[in-house]
Amino acid sequence: MAVYTKINKKDIYYINRKFKIEKFIDFKGIKQGIENTNYLLRSKNKKFILTIFEKRVFKKEIPFFMKLMNKLNQSKINCPKPLKTYKGNHLIKLRNKTACIVSHIEGKDKKKLNSKNCYDIGKIVAQMHLATKNITLFRKNSMNIKNLNPLLKSIKFKSKKFINLDKFLENNFKDIKKNWPKKLPKGIIHGDLFIDNIFFKKNKLSGIIDFYFAANDFFMYEIAICINALCFDKKNSKFRINKQKIKNLIKGYEKVKKISLKEKKSLNILCRGAAMRYFLTRLYDYSNTPKTALIKIKDPGEYYQKLMTHNGLSTYKDYLI
Repeated sequence: MAVYTKINKKDIYYINRKFKIEKFIDFKGIKQGIENTNYLLRSKNKKFILTIFEKRVFKKEIPFFMKLMNKLNQSKINCPKPLKTYKGNHLIKLRNKTACIVSHIEGKDKKKLNSKNCYDIGKIVAQMHLATKNITLFRKNSMNIKNLNPLLKSIKFKSKKFINLDKFLENNFKDIKKNWPKKLPKGIIHGDLFIDNIFFKKNKLSGIIDFYFAANDFFMYEIAICINALCFDKKNSKFRINKQKIKNLIKGYEKVKKISLKEKKSLNILCRGAAMRYFLTRLYDYSNTPKTALIKIKDPGEYYQKLMTHNGLSTYKDYLI
């Protein structure tokens, strides 16, 4: 979440006329995240989230996200629920862009996860995977390693932090793509389960937000994303893998849904692919985000370190012992 598009009281008045809910009396931009513009809207008794869709989200794909969140709510997965306008639509036009309003999830993201938190996250991820397995919705994963070549070619990042960056990216990308799994269990995944997309209330997991990277892909790729995003600890600008957190993440997942031997054998290449994805997107955003945007730019160096860590591992057991 972030703020690229500024709104004012006239926009709030316009929104109030569109939706059949309590009138909004206050709004505030949300700085976290990098993809879309988001505002916290307040009525007298409730909170909501306004999302204005920006760069990487195609208008034709937005109904997929609305339907998915509705389906997950029906399956008792605690996530935002899209609101409907008086005309029964989920989407409106705002500042010449497509926008929606969803319910607000109680709680907030944690600054640091413990092993118990990782166990609980593993469980809810598996519950989501079971819930989406039979949902007849489809969206191609634009952030899958096979679809990242245009992004790789667009990188014009220069820094003394990374020696021979072009060669490093090219060699790793080529090797990951060559060894990418061809057949694994798949369905709809969240696709972006970072710590700021997971809410806790009184140390209990209260919900998952930000489904705008959800797509059809390998379930194990979701676990690889989670390992990258949630199972490293930062100390003095260094990111070190936390195998206890990985153990608990997988233990929680397998409490609900078993992981096959073939999926386990694919873990390293999927972790490398997930790290490459975020390294590329952060390099791009670091160089291309407008200075006027209300947004916290994330350091690409984090995923350089994580990719290097995965390059030093090989088997499933390497992630646990």
